[in-house]
Amino acid sequence: MTDTPQIYLVTPPEIDAAFPERLAAALDTTAVACLRLDLATRDEDKLIRAADACREVAHRFDVPLVIADHPALVERLGLDGVHLTDTRPLRKLRADWGPDPIIGAFCGTSRHDGMNAGDAGADYVAFGPAGATALGSGERAEPELFAWWSEMIELPVVAEGALDAETLAALSPVADFVALGEEIWRHDDAAAELKRLVGSLS
Repeated sequence: MTDTPQIYLVTPPEIDAAFPERLAAALDTTAVACLRLDLATRDEDKLIRAADACREVAHRFDVPLVIADHPALVERLGLDGVHLTDTRPLRKLRADWGPDPIIGAFCGTSRHDGMNAGDAGADYVAFGPAGATALGSGERAEPELFAWWSEMIELPVVAEGALDAETLAALSPVADFVALGEEIWRHDDAAAELKRLVGSLS
């Protein structure tokens, strides 16, 4: 457990031609541990173009790039791993890939699912939404979940979903990583907003 969580950046669900420049500005401003390509589209051509653009920027800053829920594209596109929102393929992926590619697992608010993902070979577990949101069931991953996980389980834990400055401050002592996406990209100056939110963690 580090003193301050590391930053895990998530792309917006749609990106345009200007996004790589915005991404580069954010990475130039703030140290980021990992970038997740997490698009709404299932269109493979769009995913490949977006992955190529993001990989070029991420690797320039020595930031690993994982893709959400498209493990078949990892090796093909030279990506660093996959983030699974459906963890059923996790055990087979780990067996097929060996130890190197990153495999992350989103486990909602379930300790049980998190522990199962760890047993299956996940490199990290993500819980969320950690902030207040009208989306989904309304159930939150409370700071107590992260505190329990950090005390009992060695596997790194990521807090994500609707994170504001107040929530980040509460999570700072108990999360290994905090995932920021729409929280910054909806602002014109995403790099400045990222820097402002990271200030909540100190």
